[in-house]
Amino acid sequence: MDQSPLLNDFSGEHWQLIDSDGDYRPISSMNMNELWDVFWIETVKLWEIGGPIAFNIVCQYGLYAITVAFCGHLGPTELSAVTLAQTVIGTFIFGFMIGMGSALETLCGQAFGAGQVHMLGVYTQRSMIILLLSTFLLLPIYLFATPILKFLGQDHDIAVVAGKFAMLTIPELYSLSVNIPTSKFLQAQSKVGVLAWIGFVALVLHAILLWLFIYVFNWGLTGAAISFNLVGWVNALAQFAYVVFWCKDGWKGWSWSAFNEIWAFVRLSIESAVMLCLETWYMMSIILLTGHLKDAVTAVGALSICINVDGWEAMFFIGVNAAISVRVSNELGLGRARATKCSVVVTVFQSLLIGILCMIVVLALRSHLAILYTDSEVLKRSVSELAWFLGVTMLLNSVQPVISGVAVGGGWQGLVAYINLGSYYIFGIPLGYLLGYVANFGVMGLWGGMIGGLALQTLLLSIVLYRIDWNKEVEQTTERMRIWGGQDLETEKKLQIPNFTTA
Repeated sequence: MDQSPLLNDFSGEHWQLIDSDGDYRPISSMNMNELWDVFWIETVKLWEIGGPIAFNIVCQYGLYAITVAFCGHLGPTELSAVTLAQTVIGTFIFGFMIGMGSALETLCGQAFGAGQVHMLGVYTQRSMIILLLSTFLLLPIYLFATPILKFLGQDHDIAVVAGKFAMLTIPELYSLSVNIPTSKFLQAQSKVGVLAWIGFVALVLHAILLWLFIYVFNWGLTGAAISFNLVGWVNALAQFAYVVFWCKDGWKGWSWSAFNEIWAFVRLSIESAVMLCLETWYMMSIILLTGHLKDAVTAVGALSICINVDGWEAMFFIGVNAAISVRVSNELGLGRARATKCSVVVTVFQSLLIGILCMIVVLALRSHLAILYTDSEVLKRSVSELAWFLGVTMLLNSVQPVISGVAVGGGWQGLVAYINLGSYYIFGIPLGYLLGYVANFGVMGLWGGMIGGLALQTLLLSIVLYRIDWNKEVEQTTERMRIWGGQDLETEKKLQIPNFTTA
């Protein structure tokens, strides 16, 4: 088995932790000092990858969040409308697109771990093709956003403004077909520093443009949409340029091989999309149900502020999700079952600690959470009342994305999709409806039901994670690389030639 650079960070005193096959020795045979060494090694590996990825994704989320913040100061209707457009329409679209792109996360990570670096460019091109076709299928949702929101029972004035804003952001949709595949390409190789820098520059640029277009030029929501589109494409093209000009090992030029096994790739992409969409659409459904309550503007506004605060933590953990996905897929590609398991355990433990810290901070600052989003005292009080629900949600959201990242890294997205469907839509939403409408607890009841579904999902995923046979996962990864790589791995190693034809 090819020993990738992932093993190079073991200093001399740590080699006693590793068997002759390059994997960790069984944990049962380690003493406390050795266990601490494993914990520290895996921590360093995780955050070397996860830190920059998390920072990049937080910056990307910042594009959405500061758009809501700037527009929220235009008035309560604008706040609710932009939140509705971003949370319902934007989340629906982004969830589907990032889900379709997550198949690339599985395949690129496993190919890199197996030493098939040349296949990363082919997989990336294949994903670009699929995501570009997906944008045309999703376009009607933008075009008919207003009637869709009205059909879902949203307030007329809010739906009209939200629909106009959604249509103005159509160009950003197409940037995702480049942005998502190139980011997965770089993540698989742990080339994540550049993602962090690009994300930071894009966030700063967006803040400057929002201030310029909204407050200097007085373009209002139109100015916010123009900035959103421009920055989305700047981000995507910067990542693409780096892939083409600075990643010669993985990107060998455009290839007809991108069309090989494309239907199998589509199937895995759809499984990934369903898994992630069932998660992201869950929050969207709570917003929609809240829109039917009395005083919908205040209820939606307060909940949207809480969701935006929760979104900062959620985006951070999506970064951790991506990092553990890279670690799992790389280690499976290397055939290292015990190292995969150790990485998962360390990541779940640290994520839980971070989640507890986030909950404490939110509860301590509950009276001040809404200041960045609104000047309304009514909304500030409503957000403060919801802070307990926000804290519990943030605690649960610290573990769930990590387990989902393990699923993506291992390629078992289909099972997680069924768990999400049952936990969220068969249990969580009906429970929220009963508490919110039948028991008349309003937005607190709706959110309480959502927390119930999230807790059930986390419990079921934890059971699945505990029961995984990592040796079997290694065997399945080897077979996937043999089939999807286009030829037998042993033959490819002997020939040492790229498995593609340049167009």
